[in-house]
Amino acid sequence: MPNINDSFPSNYVKASDLKGAQAVVTIDRVEFEPVGRDKEMKAVLYFVGKQKGLVLNKTNARKIIEIAGSSMTEDWAGTAVVVYPTETEFAGETVECIRIKPVNKAKMQRMTPPPPPAPEPEHDHGAPVTEDEIPF
Repeated sequence: MPNINDSFPSNYVKASDLKGAQAVVTIDRVEFEPVGRDKEMKAVLYFVGKQKGLVLNKTNARKIIEIAGSSMTEDWAGTAVVVYPTETEFAGETVECIRIKPVNKAKMQRMTPPPPPAPEPEHDHGAPVTEDEIPF
């Protein structure tokens, strides 16, 4: 069944994009972009592996400062956070919004599978390693 929110695509993530679920994401970067009808410059938070950015408001910015331990946006890269949909009051109405909270470290460790063992090199152990065999 079609969702009416799909009829109004956006470059920025909306509460409806989360489909009622919370998600653990890692901050990639913050960019300052013209947003909205008035093209006001706003901070936009981008996540690793995600296309859409999250336009930051004061509430979410303060929470990230608390979680990352810095008000410098360049220090936020690599910080894992939970984004979740909820509601707030705006202009006398209840509206959907996205909020941010810290990741529960114990839960995160249970969710993260251990990395697979490194494969054995396929070269002669007596021969020197070539640049093509270095993994980076």
